[in-house]
Amino acid sequence: MTRTARSSATVAGVEEAKAFFAANPEVDSIELIYTDFGGVPRGKRLRQHEVIAVYENGRMFPGSITVVDIRGQDTVETGLVWEDGDADRSMKPIPGTLVKTPWGGERAAQFLVDFYELDGTPHDLDPRHVLGRVIDRYAEDGLTPVLAVELEFYLLSPRRSREGAIRPARPNGGRTPTGVEVYGLRELDDFRPFFDDLYAATDVQGLPLESAISEFAPGQFELTLRHKPDALRACDDGIMYKRLVKAIAQRHGVEATFMAKPFAEQAGSGMHIHVSVNDADGKNIFASDAPEGTDALRHAIGGMIGTIGDGFALFAPHANSFRRFRANSYAPVAPTWGVNNRTVSFRVPAGPPSSRHVEHRACGADANPYLAVAAILAGMHYGMKNALDPGPAVIGNGYDRDGSADDKPPSNWFAAVDRFHGSALMRDYLGDRFVDMFTTVKRVEQDNYFAQVPPIDYEWYLRNA
Repeated sequence: MTRTARSSATVAGVEEAKAFFAANPEVDSIELIYTDFGGVPRGKRLRQHEVIAVYENGRMFPGSITVVDIRGQDTVETGLVWEDGDADRSMKPIPGTLVKTPWGGERAAQFLVDFYELDGTPHDLDPRHVLGRVIDRYAEDGLTPVLAVELEFYLLSPRRSREGAIRPARPNGGRTPTGVEVYGLRELDDFRPFFDDLYAATDVQGLPLESAISEFAPGQFELTLRHKPDALRACDDGIMYKRLVKAIAQRHGVEATFMAKPFAEQAGSGMHIHVSVNDADGKNIFASDAPEGTDALRHAIGGMIGTIGDGFALFAPHANSFRRFRANSYAPVAPTWGVNNRTVSFRVPAGPPSSRHVEHRACGADANPYLAVAAILAGMHYGMKNALDPGPAVIGNGYDRDGSADDKPPSNWFAAVDRFHGSALMRDYLGDRFVDMFTTVKRVEQDNYFAQVPPIDYEWYLRNA
Protein backbone atom coordinates (compact mmCIF):
# COMPACT_ATOMS: atom_id res chain seq x y z
CA MET A 1 0.00 0.00 0.00
CA THR A 2 1.41 3.40 -0.98
CA ARG A 3 0.58 6.90 0.32
CA THR A 4 0.05 10.00 -1.78
CA ALA A 5 0.44 13.65 -0.85
CA ARG A 6 -2.89 13.59 1.01
CA SER A 7 -2.27 11.71 4.24
CA SER A 8 -5.55 9.76 4.15
CA ALA A 9 -5.21 8.68 0.49
CA THR A 10 -4.02 5.12 0.06
CA VAL A 11 -3.68 2.94 -3.01
CA ALA A 12 -3.97 -0.85 -2.95
CA GLY A 13 -0.84 -2.74 -3.97
CA VAL A 14 -0.71 -5.48 -6.58
CA GLU A 15 -0.18 -8.15 -3.93
CA GLU A 16 -3.76 -7.63 -2.79
CA ALA A 17 -5.05 -8.47 -6.26
CA LYS A 18 -2.71 -11.43 -6.68
CA ALA A 19 -3.83 -12.88 -3.36
CA PHE A 20 -7.50 -12.44 -4.32
CA PHE A 21 -7.10 -14.21 -7.66
CA ALA A 22 -4.99 -16.97 -6.08
CA ALA A 23 -7.96 -17.68 -3.80
CA ASN A 24 -10.52 -17.15 -6.58
CA PRO A 25 -8.89 -18.22 -9.86
CA GLU A 26 -12.26 -18.61 -11.59
CA VAL A 27 -13.04 -14.88 -11.36
CA ASP A 28 -12.62 -13.24 -14.77
CA SER A 29 -15.36 -10.60 -14.98
CA ILE A 30 -14.51 -7.73 -12.67
CA GLU A 31 -16.11 -4.30 -12.51
CA LEU A 32 -13.99 -1.23 -11.81
CA ILE A 33 -16.22 1.30 -10.00
CA TYR A 34 -15.79 5.05 -9.66
CA THR A 35 -18.40 7.10 -7.76
CA ASP A 36 -19.38 10.39 -9.40
CA PHE A 37 -20.87 13.60 -7.95
CA GLY A 38 -24.36 12.06 -7.93
CA GLY A 39 -23.19 8.92 -6.09
CA VAL A 40 -23.73 6.89 -9.26
CA PRO A 41 -21.27 4.00 -9.84
CA ARG A 42 -19.54 4.27 -13.22
CA GLY A 43 -16.61 2.34 -14.68
CA LYS A 44 -15.64 -0.63 -16.80
CA ARG A 45 -15.83 -4.41 -16.79
CA LEU A 46 -12.37 -5.99 -16.97
CA ARG A 47 -10.72 -9.38 -17.34
CA GLN A 48 -8.48 -10.79 -14.62
CA HIS A 49 -5.18 -9.84 -16.31
CA GLU A 50 -6.44 -6.28 -16.81
CA VAL A 51 -7.19 -5.97 -13.11
CA ILE A 52 -3.65 -6.98 -12.22
CA ALA A 53 -2.44 -4.20 -14.51
CA VAL A 54 -4.73 -1.68 -12.75
CA TYR A 55 -3.24 -2.65 -9.39
CA GLU A 56 0.24 -2.26 -10.85
CA ASN A 57 -0.12 0.95 -12.84
CA GLY A 58 -3.64 2.34 -12.57
CA ARG A 59 -6.15 2.62 -15.40
CA MET A 60 -6.53 5.64 -17.68
CA PHE A 61 -9.96 7.32 -17.66
CA PRO A 62 -11.20 10.59 -19.21
CA GLY A 63 -11.21 13.46 -16.75
CA SER A 64 -14.70 14.47 -17.85
CA ILE A 65 -16.13 11.58 -15.80
CA THR A 66 -15.70 13.80 -12.73
CA VAL A 67 -18.27 16.31 -13.99
CA VAL A 68 -21.05 14.20 -15.51
CA ASP A 69 -24.59 14.96 -14.37
CA ILE A 70 -27.04 12.58 -12.72
CA ARG A 71 -27.87 11.08 -16.16
CA GLY A 72 -24.21 10.52 -17.09
CA GLN A 73 -24.15 13.44 -19.52
CA ASP A 74 -20.96 15.50 -19.88
CA THR A 75 -21.29 18.97 -18.38
CA VAL A 76 -19.39 20.94 -21.01
CA GLU A 77 -20.12 24.19 -19.16
CA THR A 78 -17.47 23.22 -16.58
CA GLY A 79 -14.72 23.73 -19.14
CA LEU A 80 -13.37 20.28 -18.27
CA VAL A 81 -14.43 18.41 -21.40
CA TRP A 82 -13.26 19.87 -24.74
CA GLU A 83 -10.90 22.53 -23.42
CA ASP A 84 -8.27 20.01 -22.29
CA GLY A 85 -9.05 17.48 -25.02
CA ASP A 86 -10.95 15.31 -22.53
CA ALA A 87 -7.54 14.14 -21.35
CA ASP A 88 -7.00 11.00 -19.32
CA ARG A 89 -6.22 10.81 -15.65
CA SER A 90 -5.57 7.65 -13.64
CA MET A 91 -7.92 5.43 -11.65
CA LYS A 92 -6.25 3.55 -8.79
CA PRO A 93 -7.74 0.80 -6.61
CA ILE A 94 -8.99 1.41 -3.08
CA PRO A 95 -7.62 -1.11 -0.55
CA GLY A 96 -9.99 -3.82 0.64
CA THR A 97 -12.66 -3.31 -2.02
CA LEU A 98 -11.83 -6.17 -4.39
CA VAL A 99 -14.64 -8.59 -3.57
CA LYS A 100 -16.85 -11.12 -5.29
CA THR A 101 -20.34 -10.10 -6.45
CA PRO A 102 -22.53 -13.15 -5.76
CA TRP A 103 -25.41 -11.85 -7.89
CA GLY A 104 -23.15 -11.98 -10.97
CA GLY A 105 -22.18 -15.65 -10.65
CA GLU A 106 -18.96 -17.39 -9.62
CA ARG A 107 -16.82 -15.48 -12.12
CA ALA A 108 -17.91 -11.98 -11.05
CA ALA A 109 -16.22 -9.44 -8.76
CA GLN A 110 -15.76 -5.69 -8.31
CA PHE A 111 -13.42 -3.10 -6.81
CA LEU A 112 -13.65 0.62 -6.10
CA VAL A 113 -11.21 3.21 -7.40
CA ASP A 114 -10.05 6.75 -6.66
CA PHE A 115 -9.14 9.31 -9.32
CA TYR A 116 -5.61 10.76 -9.55
CA GLU A 117 -3.74 13.21 -11.72
CA LEU A 118 -0.97 11.67 -13.83
CA ASP A 119 1.66 12.93 -11.37
CA GLY A 120 -0.02 10.95 -8.56
CA THR A 121 -1.81 13.90 -6.96
CA PRO A 122 -5.32 13.07 -5.74
CA HIS A 123 -7.85 14.56 -8.16
CA ASP A 124 -9.59 17.44 -6.36
CA LEU A 125 -13.02 16.64 -7.87
CA ASP A 126 -13.12 13.00 -6.78
CA PRO A 127 -15.80 12.88 -4.02
CA ARG A 128 -13.74 10.44 -2.00
CA HIS A 129 -10.72 12.76 -2.04
CA VAL A 130 -12.96 15.69 -1.10
CA LEU A 131 -13.96 13.77 2.04
CA GLY A 132 -10.35 12.73 2.62
CA ARG A 133 -9.22 16.34 2.84
CA VAL A 134 -11.77 17.01 5.59
CA ILE A 135 -10.64 13.91 7.50
CA ASP A 136 -7.09 15.23 7.30
CA ARG A 137 -8.20 18.34 9.22
CA TYR A 138 -9.27 16.04 12.05
CA ALA A 139 -5.99 14.12 11.88
CA GLU A 140 -4.05 17.36 12.29
CA ASP A 141 -5.81 17.75 15.65
CA GLY A 142 -5.23 14.13 16.67
CA LEU A 143 -8.87 13.21 16.08
CA THR A 144 -10.60 10.43 14.15
CA PRO A 145 -14.28 10.52 13.08
CA VAL A 146 -16.18 7.29 13.83
CA LEU A 147 -19.03 6.81 11.40
CA ALA A 148 -21.93 4.67 10.26
CA VAL A 149 -24.22 5.17 7.25
CA GLU A 150 -27.86 4.15 7.68
CA LEU A 151 -29.98 4.02 4.51
CA GLU A 152 -33.69 3.69 3.83
CA PHE A 153 -35.04 2.34 0.54
CA TYR A 154 -38.18 1.13 -1.18
CA LEU A 155 -38.78 -2.18 -2.93
CA LEU A 156 -40.93 -1.53 -5.97
CA SER A 157 -42.71 -3.56 -8.60
CA PRO A 158 -40.80 -3.42 -11.90
CA ARG A 159 -44.16 -3.06 -13.64
CA ARG A 160 -45.88 0.32 -13.76
CA SER A 161 -49.61 0.91 -13.49
CA ARG A 162 -51.67 1.61 -16.58
CA GLU A 163 -51.12 5.32 -15.92
CA GLY A 164 -47.36 4.79 -15.57
CA ALA A 165 -47.26 5.13 -11.77
CA ILE A 166 -44.87 3.16 -9.57
CA ARG A 167 -46.12 0.91 -6.77
CA PRO A 168 -44.65 -1.14 -3.92
CA ALA A 169 -43.42 -4.63 -4.77
CA ARG A 170 -45.67 -7.59 -4.19
CA PRO A 171 -44.06 -10.07 -1.78
CA ASN A 172 -43.84 -13.62 -3.07
CA GLY A 173 -46.49 -12.94 -5.69
CA GLY A 174 -48.99 -11.76 -3.04
CA ARG A 175 -50.97 -8.55 -2.87
CA THR A 176 -49.43 -5.10 -3.14
CA PRO A 177 -48.82 -3.78 0.40
CA THR A 178 -50.92 -0.76 1.39
CA GLY A 179 -50.51 -0.39 5.16
CA VAL A 180 -47.64 1.43 6.86
CA GLU A 181 -46.88 -1.44 9.28
CA VAL A 182 -43.81 0.25 10.75
CA TYR A 183 -41.55 -2.31 12.47
CA GLY A 184 -43.82 -5.05 11.13
CA LEU A 185 -42.21 -8.48 11.27
CA ARG A 186 -44.59 -9.99 8.75
CA GLU A 187 -43.31 -7.46 6.19
CA LEU A 188 -39.78 -8.76 6.76
CA ASP A 189 -41.06 -12.34 6.49
CA ASP A 190 -42.81 -11.51 3.23
CA PHE A 191 -39.46 -10.59 1.69
CA ARG A 192 -37.37 -13.18 3.54
CA PRO A 193 -35.74 -14.66 0.39
CA PHE A 194 -34.56 -11.17 -0.60
CA PHE A 195 -33.19 -10.41 2.86
CA ASP A 196 -31.53 -13.83 3.17
CA ASP A 197 -29.67 -13.26 -0.10
CA LEU A 198 -28.87 -9.68 0.91
CA TYR A 199 -27.21 -10.75 4.18
CA ALA A 200 -25.36 -13.58 2.44
CA ALA A 201 -23.98 -11.18 -0.17
CA THR A 202 -22.88 -8.60 2.41
CA ASP A 203 -21.05 -11.37 4.29
CA VAL A 204 -19.21 -12.29 1.09
CA GLN A 205 -18.25 -8.64 0.57
CA GLY A 206 -17.30 -8.02 4.20
CA LEU A 207 -19.93 -5.34 4.70
CA PRO A 208 -20.96 -4.99 8.38
CA LEU A 209 -24.72 -5.20 7.82
CA GLU A 210 -26.80 -5.52 10.98
CA SER A 211 -30.49 -5.10 11.87
CA ALA A 212 -33.35 -4.75 9.40
CA ILE A 213 -36.71 -3.06 9.98
CA SER A 214 -39.87 -2.38 8.03
CA GLU A 215 -40.03 1.40 7.79
CA PHE A 216 -42.79 4.02 7.81
CA ALA A 217 -44.41 3.20 4.46
CA PRO A 218 -45.54 0.17 2.41
CA GLY A 219 -42.48 -1.47 0.85
CA GLN A 220 -39.98 0.73 2.70
CA PHE A 221 -37.10 -0.79 4.69
CA GLU A 222 -33.99 0.25 6.57
CA LEU A 223 -30.86 -1.72 7.43
CA THR A 224 -27.94 -0.52 9.51
CA LEU A 225 -24.20 -0.69 8.92
CA ARG A 226 -21.85 -0.90 11.90
CA HIS A 227 -19.79 2.11 13.02
CA LYS A 228 -16.18 2.29 11.86
CA PRO A 229 -13.27 4.51 12.99
CA ASP A 230 -12.59 5.12 9.29
CA ALA A 231 -15.03 7.54 7.67
CA LEU A 232 -13.78 6.81 4.15
CA ARG A 233 -14.31 3.09 4.56
CA ALA A 234 -17.72 3.66 6.18
CA CYS A 235 -18.77 5.60 3.07
CA ASP A 236 -17.27 2.88 0.84
CA ASP A 237 -19.55 0.49 2.71
CA GLY A 238 -22.52 2.73 1.91
CA ILE A 239 -21.67 2.87 -1.80
CA MET A 240 -21.14 -0.89 -2.04
CA TYR A 241 -24.29 -1.57 -0.02
CA LYS A 242 -26.53 0.53 -2.29
CA ARG A 243 -25.24 -1.28 -5.36
CA LEU A 244 -25.68 -4.64 -3.68
CA VAL A 245 -29.29 -3.91 -2.60
CA LYS A 246 -30.26 -2.93 -6.15
CA ALA A 247 -28.60 -6.00 -7.64
CA ILE A 248 -30.15 -8.47 -5.18
CA ALA A 249 -33.56 -6.86 -5.67
CA GLN A 250 -33.27 -7.31 -9.43
CA ARG A 251 -32.42 -10.98 -8.92
CA HIS A 252 -35.69 -11.31 -6.99
CA GLY A 253 -37.78 -9.64 -9.68
CA VAL A 254 -38.25 -6.33 -7.85
CA GLU A 255 -36.63 -2.91 -8.05
CA ALA A 256 -34.89 -1.12 -5.16
CA THR A 257 -34.74 2.67 -5.13
CA PHE A 258 -32.96 5.11 -2.82
CA MET A 259 -34.84 8.03 -4.37
CA ALA A 260 -35.61 10.57 -1.64
CA LYS A 261 -39.38 10.81 -2.25
CA PRO A 262 -40.82 8.23 -4.64
CA PHE A 263 -44.40 8.60 -3.33
CA ALA A 264 -45.98 11.98 -2.56
CA GLU A 265 -48.27 10.51 0.08
CA GLN A 266 -45.70 8.29 1.82
CA ALA A 267 -42.54 8.81 3.86
CA GLY A 268 -39.35 9.77 2.10
CA SER A 269 -36.11 7.82 2.37
CA GLY A 270 -33.28 9.27 4.42
CA MET A 271 -29.60 8.60 4.91
CA HIS A 272 -28.90 8.99 8.60
CA ILE A 273 -25.25 9.53 9.49
CA HIS A 274 -24.16 8.48 12.99
CA VAL A 275 -20.96 10.21 14.09
CA SER A 276 -18.67 10.31 17.10
CA VAL A 277 -15.04 11.36 17.35
CA ASN A 278 -12.10 9.53 18.93
CA ASP A 279 -9.01 11.15 20.37
CA ALA A 280 -5.45 9.96 19.74
CA ASP A 281 -5.91 7.22 22.36
CA GLY A 282 -9.05 5.90 20.68
CA LYS A 283 -11.41 7.30 23.31
CA ASN A 284 -14.75 8.83 22.35
CA ILE A 285 -14.54 12.57 23.12
CA PHE A 286 -18.36 12.74 23.22
CA ALA A 287 -18.65 10.02 25.92
CA SER A 288 -20.37 11.24 29.07
CA ASP A 289 -22.78 10.13 31.77
CA ALA A 290 -24.88 13.13 30.80
CA PRO A 291 -27.48 12.20 28.13
CA GLU A 292 -26.53 15.28 26.07
CA GLY A 293 -22.85 14.30 26.00
CA THR A 294 -19.78 16.46 26.48
CA ASP A 295 -19.05 20.07 25.56
CA ALA A 296 -17.25 18.73 22.49
CA LEU A 297 -20.49 17.08 21.34
CA ARG A 298 -22.46 20.27 21.97
CA HIS A 299 -19.95 22.29 19.97
CA ALA A 300 -20.01 19.75 17.14
CA ILE A 301 -23.81 20.06 17.04
CA GLY A 302 -23.47 23.85 17.16
CA GLY A 303 -21.29 23.62 14.07
CA MET A 304 -23.77 21.40 12.25
CA ILE A 305 -26.62 23.76 13.09
CA GLY A 306 -24.68 26.83 11.98
CA THR A 307 -23.56 25.28 8.69
CA ILE A 308 -26.51 23.10 7.67
CA GLY A 309 -27.58 25.59 5.01
CA ASP A 310 -24.06 25.75 3.56
CA GLY A 311 -24.01 22.00 2.91
CA PHE A 312 -27.66 21.46 2.01
CA ALA A 313 -26.93 21.11 -1.71
CA LEU A 314 -24.98 17.96 -0.75
CA PHE A 315 -27.59 16.69 1.72
CA ALA A 316 -30.45 17.24 -0.78
CA PRO A 317 -28.75 17.22 -4.20
CA HIS A 318 -31.72 16.77 -6.56
CA ALA A 319 -35.06 18.35 -7.36
CA ASN A 320 -36.87 15.35 -5.86
CA SER A 321 -34.81 15.62 -2.66
CA PHE A 322 -36.81 18.62 -1.48
CA ARG A 323 -40.14 16.81 -1.68
CA ARG A 324 -39.04 14.79 1.37
CA PHE A 325 -39.06 17.70 3.81
CA ARG A 326 -42.52 17.88 5.33
CA ALA A 327 -43.65 18.44 8.91
CA ASN A 328 -44.38 15.31 10.96
CA SER A 329 -42.71 13.13 8.32
CA TYR A 330 -39.55 12.06 10.23
CA ALA A 331 -37.62 14.25 7.77
CA PRO A 332 -36.38 17.33 9.69
CA VAL A 333 -37.42 20.81 8.57
CA ALA A 334 -35.45 23.03 10.98
CA PRO A 335 -31.87 23.11 12.38
CA THR A 336 -32.81 21.68 15.76
CA TRP A 337 -31.18 19.21 18.12
CA GLY A 338 -32.37 17.07 20.99
CA VAL A 339 -31.71 14.03 23.14
CA ASN A 340 -33.59 10.84 22.25
CA ASN A 341 -35.85 12.82 19.91
CA ARG A 342 -36.57 11.86 16.28
CA THR A 343 -38.32 15.12 15.42
CA VAL A 344 -35.04 17.07 15.25
CA SER A 345 -32.28 17.32 12.66
CA PHE A 346 -29.50 16.32 15.05
CA ARG A 347 -30.39 13.60 17.52
CA VAL A 348 -28.26 12.41 20.42
CA PRO A 349 -29.51 8.83 20.79
CA ALA A 350 -30.07 7.19 24.14
CA GLY A 351 -27.50 4.61 25.18
CA PRO A 352 -24.55 3.91 27.46
CA PRO A 353 -22.06 6.78 28.01
CA SER A 354 -19.38 5.18 25.84
CA SER A 355 -21.74 5.16 22.83
CA ARG A 356 -22.56 8.87 22.95
CA HIS A 357 -22.78 10.27 19.41
CA VAL A 358 -24.96 12.40 17.13
CA GLU A 359 -27.29 11.23 14.37
CA HIS A 360 -27.50 13.66 11.44
CA ARG A 361 -30.99 13.16 9.98
CA ALA A 362 -31.18 15.75 7.19
CA CYS A 363 -29.67 13.79 4.28
CA GLY A 364 -31.79 12.01 1.74
CA ALA A 365 -30.94 8.45 0.70
CA ASP A 366 -30.19 9.93 -2.73
CA ALA A 367 -27.17 11.89 -1.44
CA ASN A 368 -23.60 10.92 -2.28
CA PRO A 369 -22.27 9.53 1.06
CA TYR A 370 -18.75 10.90 0.52
CA LEU A 371 -19.95 14.44 -0.16
CA ALA A 372 -22.69 14.50 2.49
CA VAL A 373 -20.28 13.24 5.14
CA ALA A 374 -17.63 15.73 4.02
CA ALA A 375 -20.06 18.60 4.68
CA ILE A 376 -21.19 17.10 8.00
CA LEU A 377 -17.66 16.61 9.27
CA ALA A 378 -16.69 20.09 8.09
CA GLY A 379 -19.50 21.60 10.15
CA MET A 380 -18.63 19.52 13.21
CA HIS A 381 -14.94 20.40 13.00
CA TYR A 382 -15.71 24.09 12.60
CA GLY A 383 -18.08 23.95 15.57
CA MET A 384 -15.53 22.25 17.83
CA LYS A 385 -12.71 24.59 16.79
CA ASN A 386 -14.85 27.65 17.49
CA ALA A 387 -16.81 26.32 20.51
CA LEU A 388 -20.17 27.05 18.88
CA ASP A 389 -23.19 26.87 21.16
CA PRO A 390 -26.15 24.93 19.71
CA GLY A 391 -28.61 26.51 22.12
CA PRO A 392 -31.00 24.50 24.29
CA ALA A 393 -32.04 21.01 23.26
CA VAL A 394 -35.56 20.65 21.91
CA ILE A 395 -37.95 18.83 24.21
CA GLY A 396 -41.10 17.58 22.54
CA ASN A 397 -42.10 18.22 18.94
CA GLY A 398 -39.20 19.65 16.95
CA TYR A 399 -41.51 20.38 14.03
CA ASP A 400 -42.91 23.26 16.06
CA ARG A 401 -39.50 24.99 16.07
CA ASP A 402 -38.41 26.97 13.04
CA GLY A 403 -34.91 27.94 14.13
CA SER A 404 -33.37 31.29 13.22
CA ALA A 405 -33.57 32.66 9.70
CA ASP A 406 -29.77 32.56 9.42
CA ASP A 407 -29.52 28.87 10.31
CA LYS A 408 -32.63 27.57 8.54
CA PRO A 409 -31.90 25.27 5.57
CA PRO A 410 -32.74 26.47 2.05
CA SER A 411 -36.29 25.58 1.08
CA ASN A 412 -35.63 24.69 -2.55
CA TRP A 413 -33.02 23.27 -4.90
CA PHE A 414 -31.99 26.60 -6.43
CA ALA A 415 -31.48 28.31 -3.08
CA ALA A 416 -29.46 25.35 -1.79
CA VAL A 417 -27.04 25.40 -4.73
CA ASP A 418 -26.65 29.19 -4.51
CA ARG A 419 -25.98 28.99 -0.76
CA PHE A 420 -23.41 26.25 -1.31
CA HIS A 421 -21.65 28.22 -4.05
CA GLY A 422 -21.32 31.26 -1.79
CA SER A 423 -20.21 29.38 1.33
CA ALA A 424 -16.75 30.40 2.55
CA LEU A 425 -16.78 27.42 4.92
CA MET A 426 -17.48 24.86 2.19
CA ARG A 427 -14.76 26.43 0.05
CA ASP A 428 -12.32 26.27 2.95
CA TYR A 429 -12.97 22.61 3.76
CA LEU A 430 -13.94 21.11 0.38
CA GLY A 431 -11.95 23.28 -2.02
CA ASP A 432 -12.77 26.23 -4.29
CA ARG A 433 -12.65 24.24 -7.52
CA PHE A 434 -14.86 21.48 -6.20
CA VAL A 435 -17.48 23.99 -5.04
CA ASP A 436 -17.39 25.77 -8.41
CA MET A 437 -17.58 22.58 -10.49
CA PHE A 438 -20.30 20.96 -8.38
CA THR A 439 -22.31 24.17 -8.61
CA THR A 440 -21.92 24.30 -12.39
CA VAL A 441 -23.06 20.69 -12.80
CA LYS A 442 -26.09 21.31 -10.59
CA ARG A 443 -27.08 24.53 -12.36
CA VAL A 444 -26.97 22.77 -15.71
CA GLU A 445 -29.08 19.95 -14.24
CA GLN A 446 -31.56 22.54 -12.99
CA ASP A 447 -31.84 24.12 -16.43
CA ASN A 448 -32.38 20.74 -18.09
CA TYR A 449 -34.88 19.59 -15.45
CA PHE A 450 -37.06 22.69 -15.71
CA ALA A 451 -36.93 22.63 -19.49
CA GLN A 452 -39.22 19.57 -19.33
CA VAL A 453 -43.02 19.81 -19.17
CA PRO A 454 -44.35 17.29 -16.61
CA PRO A 455 -47.90 15.86 -16.65
CA ILE A 456 -48.95 17.99 -13.68
CA ASP A 457 -48.57 21.11 -15.84
CA TYR A 458 -51.35 19.82 -18.10
CA GLU A 459 -53.56 18.97 -15.12
CA TRP A 460 -53.18 22.39 -13.51
CA TYR A 461 -52.76 24.79 -16.39
CA LEU A 462 -53.93 23.38 -19.73
CA ARG A 463 -57.53 24.49 -19.30
CA ASN A 464 -57.18 27.07 -16.56
CA ALA A 465 -54.35 29.22 -17.86
